[in-house]
Amino acid sequence: MESVDYKYVVISPVRDEAEFIPRVIRSMEAQTIPPIEWVVVDDGSTDGTTEILLEAARRNPWMNVVIKPDRGERSVGPGVVEAFYYGYERMHTSEYNYIAKMDGDIEFRSNYVETLLSYFDRDQWLGSASGKVFLPTGEKLVEERTHDEMTVGAFNFYRREAFEDIGGFVREVMWDGIAIHRARMARWRTRSINHPTLNIIHKRLMGSSHKGVLHGRLRWGRGQYFMGTHPIYIVVVALYRMLERPFVFGGLNILIGYMLAGIKGMERYNHPNFRQSLHAWQLERLKLDSRIEQLPEPENDLYSAVA
Repeated sequence: MESVDYKYVVISPVRDEAEFIPRVIRSMEAQTIPPIEWVVVDDGSTDGTTEILLEAARRNPWMNVVIKPDRGERSVGPGVVEAFYYGYERMHTSEYNYIAKMDGDIEFRSNYVETLLSYFDRDQWLGSASGKVFLPTGEKLVEERTHDEMTVGAFNFYRREAFEDIGGFVREVMWDGIAIHRARMARWRTRSINHPTLNIIHKRLMGSSHKGVLHGRLRWGRGQYFMGTHPIYIVVVALYRMLERPFVFGGLNILIGYMLAGIKGMERYNHPNFRQSLHAWQLERLKLDSRIEQLPEPENDLYSAVA
Protein backbone atom coordinates (compact mmCIF):
# COMPACT_ATOMS: atom_id res chain seq x y z
CA MET A 1 0.00 0.00 0.00
CA GLU A 2 1.49 3.34 -1.03
CA SER A 3 1.82 5.67 1.94
CA VAL A 4 1.67 8.70 -0.40
CA ASP A 5 -2.13 8.21 -0.41
CA TYR A 6 -2.26 8.17 3.38
CA LYS A 7 -0.39 11.25 4.54
CA TYR A 8 -1.51 11.81 8.09
CA VAL A 9 -0.61 13.83 11.16
CA VAL A 10 -1.33 12.91 14.77
CA ILE A 11 -1.63 15.31 17.70
CA SER A 12 -1.40 13.99 21.28
CA PRO A 13 -2.00 16.22 24.30
CA VAL A 14 -0.34 14.47 27.27
CA ARG A 15 0.37 15.23 30.91
CA ASP A 16 2.12 12.98 33.45
CA GLU A 17 1.89 9.84 31.31
CA ALA A 18 5.30 8.31 32.17
CA GLU A 19 3.59 5.03 33.10
CA PHE A 20 1.78 4.71 29.78
CA ILE A 21 3.53 6.81 27.11
CA PRO A 22 6.25 4.22 26.29
CA ARG A 23 3.51 1.85 25.06
CA VAL A 24 2.06 4.57 22.82
CA ILE A 25 5.51 5.33 21.42
CA ARG A 26 6.13 1.66 20.64
CA SER A 27 2.74 1.42 18.94
CA MET A 28 3.51 4.44 16.76
CA GLU A 29 7.03 3.25 15.92
CA ALA A 30 5.60 -0.09 14.78
CA GLN A 31 3.04 1.36 12.35
CA THR A 32 3.23 -0.07 8.83
CA ILE A 33 2.58 3.46 7.58
CA PRO A 34 4.37 6.05 9.76
CA PRO A 35 2.92 9.54 10.20
CA ILE A 36 4.13 12.56 8.31
CA GLU A 37 4.29 14.14 11.74
CA TRP A 38 3.34 13.17 15.28
CA VAL A 39 3.01 16.26 17.46
CA VAL A 40 3.11 15.39 21.15
CA VAL A 41 2.13 18.31 23.36
CA ASP A 42 3.63 17.92 26.82
CA ASP A 43 1.10 19.86 28.86
CA GLY A 44 3.08 20.48 32.06
CA SER A 45 4.35 16.99 32.94
CA THR A 46 6.44 16.57 36.09
CA ASP A 47 6.79 12.76 36.25
CA GLY A 48 9.46 12.12 33.60
CA THR A 49 7.12 12.13 30.59
CA THR A 50 9.11 14.97 28.99
CA GLU A 51 12.38 13.05 29.07
CA ILE A 52 10.77 9.91 27.62
CA LEU A 53 9.29 11.93 24.75
CA LEU A 54 12.52 13.77 23.93
CA GLU A 55 14.48 10.51 23.86
CA ALA A 56 11.92 8.98 21.46
CA ALA A 57 12.03 12.08 19.24
CA ARG A 58 15.78 11.68 18.82
CA ARG A 59 15.25 8.36 17.03
CA ASN A 60 12.01 9.26 15.16
CA PRO A 61 12.35 12.20 12.73
CA TRP A 62 8.56 12.38 12.33
CA MET A 63 8.07 13.05 16.05
CA ASN A 64 7.68 16.68 17.16
CA VAL A 65 7.65 17.25 20.93
CA VAL A 66 6.11 20.57 21.92
CA ILE A 67 6.47 21.77 25.51
CA LYS A 68 3.46 23.76 26.68
CA PRO A 69 3.66 26.03 29.73
CA ASP A 70 2.21 24.36 32.81
CA ARG A 71 -1.31 25.47 33.76
CA GLY A 72 -0.88 23.93 37.22
CA GLU A 73 -3.16 20.88 36.97
CA ARG A 74 -4.57 18.35 34.52
CA SER A 75 -7.52 19.78 32.60
CA VAL A 76 -9.76 17.55 30.55
CA GLY A 77 -12.32 18.69 28.01
CA PRO A 78 -11.41 22.29 27.15
CA GLY A 79 -7.85 21.77 28.42
CA VAL A 80 -7.30 18.84 26.08
CA VAL A 81 -8.54 20.79 23.08
CA GLU A 82 -6.48 23.83 24.12
CA ALA A 83 -3.38 21.59 24.17
CA PHE A 84 -4.41 20.00 20.87
CA TYR A 85 -4.49 23.40 19.18
CA TYR A 86 -1.24 24.42 20.85
CA GLY A 87 0.30 21.53 18.92
CA TYR A 88 -1.78 22.10 15.78
CA GLU A 89 -0.46 25.65 15.52
CA ARG A 90 3.13 24.36 15.80
CA MET A 91 3.03 21.57 13.23
CA HIS A 92 5.91 21.59 10.79
CA THR A 93 3.92 20.15 7.91
CA SER A 94 0.97 21.53 5.98
CA GLU A 95 0.76 18.66 3.50
CA TYR A 96 -1.52 15.96 4.89
CA ASN A 97 -4.81 14.26 4.04
CA TYR A 98 -5.86 13.06 7.49
CA ILE A 99 -5.56 14.42 11.01
CA ALA A 100 -5.89 12.43 14.23
CA LYS A 101 -6.17 13.18 17.91
CA MET A 102 -4.62 10.50 20.12
CA ASP A 103 -4.39 9.95 23.88
CA GLY A 104 -1.21 9.10 25.75
CA ASP A 105 -2.50 6.03 27.63
CA ILE A 106 -3.39 3.53 24.88
CA GLU A 107 -1.92 0.69 22.82
CA PHE A 108 -2.84 -0.50 19.33
CA ARG A 109 -1.64 -2.86 16.62
CA SER A 110 1.06 -2.13 14.08
CA ASN A 111 -1.43 -1.96 11.19
CA TYR A 112 -4.06 0.11 13.01
CA VAL A 113 -3.49 3.20 10.87
CA GLU A 114 -3.15 1.34 7.58
CA THR A 115 -6.37 -0.60 8.21
CA LEU A 116 -8.35 2.42 9.37
CA LEU A 117 -7.28 4.63 6.47
CA SER A 118 -8.23 1.89 4.02
CA TYR A 119 -11.86 2.47 5.07
CA PHE A 120 -11.57 6.14 4.13
CA ASP A 121 -10.23 5.00 0.77
CA ARG A 122 -13.22 2.71 0.19
CA ASP A 123 -15.93 5.08 1.48
CA GLN A 124 -15.91 8.57 -0.02
CA TRP A 125 -18.48 9.72 2.56
CA LEU A 126 -16.42 8.68 5.59
CA GLY A 127 -15.36 11.83 7.43
CA SER A 128 -14.28 10.50 10.82
CA ALA A 129 -13.40 7.01 12.03
CA SER A 130 -11.79 5.04 14.82
CA GLY A 131 -11.60 1.52 16.15
CA LYS A 132 -13.29 0.32 19.33
CA VAL A 133 -11.83 0.80 22.82
CA PHE A 134 -11.17 -2.09 25.20
CA LEU A 135 -10.26 -1.87 28.88
CA PRO A 136 -8.09 -4.51 30.57
CA THR A 137 -10.19 -6.04 33.35
CA GLY A 138 -8.44 -8.87 35.15
CA GLU A 139 -7.27 -11.20 32.42
CA LYS A 140 -9.93 -10.08 29.95
CA LEU A 141 -10.45 -7.12 27.64
CA VAL A 142 -13.85 -5.52 28.11
CA GLU A 143 -15.21 -3.24 25.39
CA GLU A 144 -16.11 0.31 26.35
CA ARG A 145 -19.49 0.44 24.69
CA THR A 146 -19.73 2.97 21.88
CA HIS A 147 -22.41 3.36 19.23
CA ASP A 148 -21.13 2.49 15.77
CA GLU A 149 -21.73 6.07 14.58
CA MET A 150 -19.67 7.59 17.41
CA THR A 151 -15.90 7.63 16.96
CA VAL A 152 -13.82 7.30 20.14
CA GLY A 153 -11.72 10.20 21.33
CA ALA A 154 -8.82 7.94 22.39
CA PHE A 155 -7.56 7.73 18.79
CA ASN A 156 -9.80 9.03 16.03
CA PHE A 157 -9.06 10.21 12.51
CA TYR A 158 -10.68 12.92 10.42
CA ARG A 159 -10.45 13.36 6.71
CA ARG A 160 -8.88 16.79 6.39
CA GLU A 161 -11.78 18.14 4.36
CA ALA A 162 -14.27 16.98 6.99
CA PHE A 163 -12.21 18.47 9.84
CA GLU A 164 -12.14 21.82 8.08
CA ASP A 165 -15.85 21.59 7.20
CA ILE A 166 -16.79 21.40 10.89
CA GLY A 167 -14.38 24.11 11.96
CA GLY A 168 -12.32 21.73 14.10
CA PHE A 169 -12.99 21.08 17.79
CA VAL A 170 -14.80 23.30 20.30
CA ARG A 171 -12.88 23.98 23.50
CA GLU A 172 -15.34 22.42 25.93
CA VAL A 173 -16.29 19.09 27.48
CA MET A 174 -18.01 16.90 24.87
CA TRP A 175 -15.85 18.38 22.09
CA ASP A 176 -15.66 14.94 20.46
CA GLY A 177 -19.42 14.38 20.44
CA ILE A 178 -20.02 17.85 19.01
CA ALA A 179 -17.43 17.26 16.28
CA ILE A 180 -19.08 13.98 15.28
CA HIS A 181 -22.56 15.49 15.06
CA ARG A 182 -21.24 18.51 13.16
CA ALA A 183 -19.62 16.11 10.70
CA ARG A 184 -22.96 14.36 10.13
CA MET A 185 -24.63 17.73 9.62
CA ALA A 186 -22.03 18.39 6.92
CA ARG A 187 -23.07 15.08 5.28
CA TRP A 188 -20.07 13.04 6.40
CA ARG A 189 -20.32 9.50 7.74
CA THR A 190 -18.77 8.82 11.17
CA ARG A 191 -17.88 5.31 12.37
CA SER A 192 -16.19 3.40 15.15
CA ILE A 193 -15.35 0.14 13.42
CA ASN A 194 -15.56 -3.28 15.02
CA HIS A 195 -12.49 -4.98 13.57
CA PRO A 196 -9.84 -6.94 15.53
CA THR A 197 -7.02 -4.95 13.93
CA LEU A 198 -8.63 -1.73 15.14
CA ASN A 199 -8.97 -2.62 18.82
CA ILE A 200 -7.58 0.15 21.03
CA ILE A 201 -6.40 -0.91 24.47
CA HIS A 202 -7.15 1.89 26.93
CA LYS A 203 -5.06 1.65 30.07
CA ARG A 204 -7.48 3.76 32.14
CA LEU A 205 -11.25 3.72 32.48
CA MET A 206 -12.70 6.53 30.36
CA GLY A 207 -13.08 9.75 32.35
CA SER A 208 -10.95 8.58 35.30
CA SER A 209 -7.75 10.55 34.62
CA HIS A 210 -8.74 13.63 36.67
CA LYS A 211 -10.21 13.38 40.21
CA GLY A 212 -11.56 9.88 39.61
CA VAL A 213 -14.22 8.25 37.50
CA LEU A 214 -17.27 9.47 39.47
CA HIS A 215 -16.14 13.06 39.03
CA GLY A 216 -15.59 12.20 35.37
CA ARG A 217 -19.19 11.03 35.06
CA LEU A 218 -20.43 14.32 36.53
CA ARG A 219 -18.31 16.09 33.93
CA TRP A 220 -19.76 13.84 31.22
CA GLY A 221 -23.31 14.81 32.24
CA ARG A 222 -22.34 18.48 32.25
CA GLY A 223 -20.86 18.05 28.79
CA GLN A 224 -24.05 16.41 27.55
CA TYR A 225 -26.00 19.42 28.78
CA PHE A 226 -23.59 21.82 27.08
CA MET A 227 -23.88 19.84 23.83
CA GLY A 228 -27.67 20.05 24.00
CA THR A 229 -28.64 16.42 24.55
CA HIS A 230 -32.40 15.79 24.74
CA PRO A 231 -33.70 15.22 28.32
CA ILE A 232 -35.31 11.90 27.41
CA TYR A 233 -32.08 10.70 25.84
CA ILE A 234 -29.90 11.61 28.85
CA VAL A 235 -32.17 9.57 31.13
CA VAL A 236 -31.76 6.55 28.85
CA VAL A 237 -27.98 7.11 28.68
CA ALA A 238 -27.77 7.29 32.48
CA LEU A 239 -29.75 4.06 32.90
CA TYR A 240 -27.60 2.35 30.27
CA ARG A 241 -24.36 3.45 31.92
CA MET A 242 -25.54 2.21 35.32
CA LEU A 243 -24.85 -1.30 34.00
CA GLU A 244 -21.11 -0.70 33.68
CA ARG A 245 -18.33 0.27 36.05
CA PRO A 246 -18.73 2.09 38.36
CA PHE A 247 -22.07 0.34 38.58
CA VAL A 248 -25.19 2.43 39.28
CA PHE A 249 -23.31 5.50 40.57
CA GLY A 250 -21.57 6.18 37.25
CA GLY A 251 -24.85 6.50 35.37
CA LEU A 252 -26.46 8.36 38.26
CA ASN A 253 -23.65 10.93 38.25
CA ILE A 254 -24.13 11.52 34.52
CA LEU A 255 -27.74 12.44 35.19
CA ILE A 256 -26.83 14.58 38.22
CA GLY A 257 -24.16 16.42 36.21
CA TYR A 258 -26.69 17.14 33.45
CA MET A 259 -29.32 18.39 35.92
CA LEU A 260 -26.89 20.55 37.89
CA ALA A 261 -25.70 22.21 34.68
CA GLY A 262 -29.31 23.05 33.85
CA ILE A 263 -30.06 24.36 37.35
CA LYS A 264 -26.98 26.57 37.23
CA GLY A 265 -27.95 27.91 33.81
CA MET A 266 -24.84 26.65 32.05
CA GLU A 267 -24.32 28.12 28.59
CA ARG A 268 -25.08 25.64 25.79
CA TYR A 269 -23.51 25.03 22.40
CA ASN A 270 -25.45 27.21 19.99
CA HIS A 271 -24.37 26.43 16.42
CA PRO A 272 -27.33 27.03 14.03
CA ASN A 273 -29.67 24.01 13.78
CA PHE A 274 -27.25 21.83 15.77
CA ARG A 275 -29.64 20.95 18.58
CA GLN A 276 -32.47 20.21 16.16
CA SER A 277 -30.24 17.78 14.27
CA LEU A 278 -28.85 16.24 17.46
CA HIS A 279 -32.31 15.67 18.95
CA ALA A 280 -33.58 14.04 15.75
CA TRP A 281 -30.61 11.65 15.74
CA GLN A 282 -30.95 10.85 19.44
CA LEU A 283 -34.69 10.29 19.26
CA GLU A 284 -34.25 8.08 16.20
CA ARG A 285 -32.09 5.82 18.36
CA LEU A 286 -35.05 5.61 20.76
CA LYS A 287 -37.40 4.98 17.80
CA LEU A 288 -39.25 8.25 18.49
CA ASP A 289 -38.18 10.28 15.42
CA SER A 290 -36.07 10.14 12.24
CA ARG A 291 -32.73 11.81 11.60
CA ILE A 292 -32.58 14.87 9.37
CA GLU A 293 -29.43 14.08 7.39
CA GLN A 294 -29.31 11.07 5.08
CA LEU A 295 -26.30 9.50 3.36
CA PRO A 296 -26.01 6.72 0.79
CA GLU A 297 -25.49 3.34 2.42
CA PRO A 298 -21.88 2.10 2.26
CA GLU A 299 -21.22 -0.28 -0.60
CA ASN A 300 -20.70 -4.03 -0.21
CA ASP A 301 -21.57 -4.08 3.52
CA LEU A 302 -18.22 -2.42 4.14
CA TYR A 303 -18.70 -2.11 7.91
CA SER A 304 -21.09 -4.92 8.74
CA ALA A 305 -18.71 -7.45 7.16
CA VAL A 306 -16.34 -7.16 10.13
CA ALA A 307 -18.80 -6.43 12.92
